[in-house]
Amino acid sequence: MNLSALKQLKSELVEVDIYLVEPPQEKDKVSSEIDEMWSYVEKKSNPRWLWHAIDHKTGQVLAYVFGQRKDEVFLELKELLQPFGISRFYTDNWGAYSRHLEKKKHIVGKQNTQRIESKHINLRTRIKRLARKTICFSKTVRMHDIVIGIFINRYEFGLLI
Repeated sequence: MNLSALKQLKSELVEVDIYLVEPPQEKDKVSSEIDEMWSYVEKKSNPRWLWHAIDHKTGQVLAYVFGQRKDEVFLELKELLQPFGISRFYTDNWGAYSRHLEKKKHIVGKQNTQRIESKHINLRTRIKRLARKTICFSKTVRMHDIVIGIFINRYEFGLLI
C-alpha cells in the first residue's frame, strides 16, 4: 500500500463502487454463517469489529460491515443480506443475533460456524492488523477499514482496486 499517496488523496475525489454478489435464484435456498471479528485502532482499548456473513455451502463472503459490537452494526449487515433471501442463519451465542433474527431461521452453535471461523484464521494470518498480538495496527478508523476492505474486495470478490 502506498501510504504517501493515500495521505495526499482528497476524500471528495475518491469514488466508491459498491458491488452486490449475485443473488441466488428463486429455487436456491441460501444459508449463512455470521460472525464478528475483533481488532483495534491505535490501542486495544479502542476496539473495532468486522462483521461478516458467508454462504454456508460455498464459503463465499456475502457481505461485511465495520463498527462497534452493537446491535445497530449487526442490523446494517442484516440489511445487506436481505437480497439473498437467506432461509437459515448459523451464529454463535452473541445476543444481537437472537434479538434480531427469527427463531425459526436462527441456529446457534459452533458446529455450523466452522467455515467462518476458518476465514477468521486466514484473515488474521494474512492481515497483521487483525492479529491479536502484533505491533502492526491502524492509527485511524478510516485507514483500518480501507486496508481490510481492500483485502476482502480483492481476495473474496476478485475486485482489483
